[in-house]
Amino acid sequence: MQYSDMTAKMADGDGFIAALDQSGGSTPKALAGYGIQEGAWSNEEEMFGLIHEMRARIISSPVFTGEKVIGAILFERTMDGLVDGVPTPEALLAKGIVPFIKIDKGLEDEADGCQLMKPNPTLDGLLARSKKLGVFGTKERSVINSANQAGIAAVVKQQFEIGLQVLSHEMMPIIEPEVNIKSETRAECDTILRDEILKNLDALPEGKTVMLKLSLPVVPGTFDALVEHPKVLRVVALSGGFARPEACVELAKNKGIIASFSRALLSDLRSQMSDAEFNASLGEAIDAIYAGSTQKAQAAAAA
Repeated sequence: MQYSDMTAKMADGDGFIAALDQSGGSTPKALAGYGIQEGAWSNEEEMFGLIHEMRARIISSPVFTGEKVIGAILFERTMDGLVDGVPTPEALLAKGIVPFIKIDKGLEDEADGCQLMKPNPTLDGLLARSKKLGVFGTKERSVINSANQAGIAAVVKQQFEIGLQVLSHEMMPIIEPEVNIKSETRAECDTILRDEILKNLDALPEGKTVMLKLSLPVVPGTFDALVEHPKVLRVVALSGGFARPEACVELAKNKGIIASFSRALLSDLRSQMSDAEFNASLGEAIDAIYAGSTQKAQAAAAA
């Protein structure tokens, strides 16, 4: 796919984005969920080798195709690895799946109720290398824990600054200011975040667009103005700790928003499964998330 083809698929494609980008401290937890406990590896390289095997098994599965999975977000090591003997982005593109790369290096300590992204002085090099491998865009995450106006404004400002850096490489940024679903002020966070994003969208140079990855809002429709904004290519949602059934129900209540789930996609997969069992379980998850992403009226009515 050319960049224009990938842009069109992201703008109009029916389906969702798979988040295969667990990294660092979240990797042991992801492996444990897959049925591989700590002690199965003796060093970091072996640990990342195991998580890559899991991701390669997902990507090479016959049910993981561009028909319902329109994009996939990769961890840097996954991007640099091979799937069935070819670079991971190439394996995704061959299936009609648009590749993205996670570019943040973790979170700063909390300030003003929020956690900014840590500095990433090597970002330009990573962007150039990713683009050369055929990667379409990026994803960068920060976290909002409470409804602090100054904190949320700082998060969104940093997100858009990084987004402009990504755009300068002719890549598509997925801006991800995650609202903690356990926040006691979650609904207020949603509205402050929406308004701050709108300010920054209006300030984007003409002709530039971004994608947004947001927590599912407390009040359905809170992000309608973002979905409809001319400088937003697509709005996607993270599951944020919701189990898949609940995440899909909440997703279906929000028109124009598709999923970008990680745990909610992978939660039933186990390393001990036969290929038939693995593919059946993955297929069930894909079907459920696809339905929540595309069947808004029916799913919302059923809820």
